[in-house]
Amino acid sequence: MTNDYDVVIIGGSLAGHYAALAATQLRATVALVESKVNYGFIYHQAINEISNLAQNKDDVAGFGIHSRCSDSSQTCDRYVAWQEAMLYAHGVVSNIQEHNSPAILAAQGVDVIVGNGQFQSSPQLAFIVNNRPLRARTYLLASGSHPAIPEIDGLQATGYLTLSDIWQSLNQRTLAKNWVIIGGIPQSIEIAQTLARLGCSVTLVVKYPYILPHIDPEIAVLLQAQLEVDGVRVLTEKLVTQVRRIEDKKWVQAGDKAIETDEILVATEQQPNLESLNLATVGVKWHQRRLVVNDKLQTTNHRIYACGDVIGGYDFANIANCEARIALKNALFFPRLKVNYRCIPWAIFSQPMLAQVGLTEAQAKRQFNQDEVLVLRQYFKTVAAAQLQDETTGICKLIVLRNGEILGASILGKEAGELINLIALAMSQKITIRHLADLSPVYPSFSEILEQTASEWSKQRLNSNTALQEFLEGFFYFRRNWNL
Repeated sequence: MTNDYDVVIIGGSLAGHYAALAATQLRATVALVESKVNYGFIYHQAINEISNLAQNKDDVAGFGIHSRCSDSSQTCDRYVAWQEAMLYAHGVVSNIQEHNSPAILAAQGVDVIVGNGQFQSSPQLAFIVNNRPLRARTYLLASGSHPAIPEIDGLQATGYLTLSDIWQSLNQRTLAKNWVIIGGIPQSIEIAQTLARLGCSVTLVVKYPYILPHIDPEIAVLLQAQLEVDGVRVLTEKLVTQVRRIEDKKWVQAGDKAIETDEILVATEQQPNLESLNLATVGVKWHQRRLVVNDKLQTTNHRIYACGDVIGGYDFANIANCEARIALKNALFFPRLKVNYRCIPWAIFSQPMLAQVGLTEAQAKRQFNQDEVLVLRQYFKTVAAAQLQDETTGICKLIVLRNGEILGASILGKEAGELINLIALAMSQKITIRHLADLSPVYPSFSEILEQTASEWSKQRLNSNTALQEFLEGFFYFRRNWNL
């Protein structure tokens, strides 16, 4: 029996849409099975942009940001008209939905099938949707994830919001004033800061020693300090043990602290959308909320690939798209490409932004001889562009070997997302720190921080090489007396 498609993509995530369009560009026949796309990420980016504008400008028409002045004191303060702000966010999401609509995908050659389905193994491997078997040479799982809810006494009875439904709840006329966010993932940090900048009282509860377990501790401390400046109360190394509703108020017990709040947001970890796919029948295994895949993104059934947060890890769109690109090419051609997470950057959309690629200082020193690892750092206050824009909060850390190989970078500061892309490109192309130090960026610009930080490499090498210092001193002494 012949196959209907070259690949069937399961899941309407943005990575699934990306893979479907990429497949049509390669002239492959592709079906995309989707139920409903969650645009919560886009909603948050839109509201985050509003909160940033509210911090920096007096009045922004169309965003819901206005100035309110007092005649007696002759002072003005900014406020956000919440319904207007949500109208702006709805407009952004509507435009993006239109670009990813079934009609647009179909016009590009994608066979879009709306509905839920499951795998069958006999008489041959197929994915069944609406009683229709979709047969393909390969399949790509891009079904995304949903919030995993921790077992906390009283949480279900009291009520809570998640990353999936928070934006629907924000369609109300007014924004809840008091929030407790049970966090520990990038989105919890972003939302905590956004709500605080919109005038809410926010407590972020994290079970780890730092606000995130996988970032450089030095960076984590600076980001936490910024959150606290913005009004977020951060409680680290605290477990939420119980939740109660007392007289129309919600109470959260975090460690030894009882916190009264209007709303609770649970943003701890995600769980892959796998339950209804009948994966066990076709030999696809998963372990502790992670789909088992190899470095070619094949599952334990070699004809079924996976990408995005369905395989676990943080939910970052650029990482999901990179995985989709590699998995798709392996699925359509020969499985030879391997995913290299070392050179894929990621970022947290905080203010200032945090971005990271490769190894942190601690990770590098565990993998290599500590004497071979150099840590280069520079602060944004040394950059002219940062001074001009009053964006001096930030640090750039580059982790390199003595031979100049770049192992990783962590940047907290203005334009960190753009800067980390340059470091990621340098790492992927094996450009050494010496060449990065020769960068002559536009002045003034934030790229100057990369040149300054990279220049620390030659300084550190010189300071640790006594013989070279003595040679240079002798050489220039000789030069100074050459014509005497």
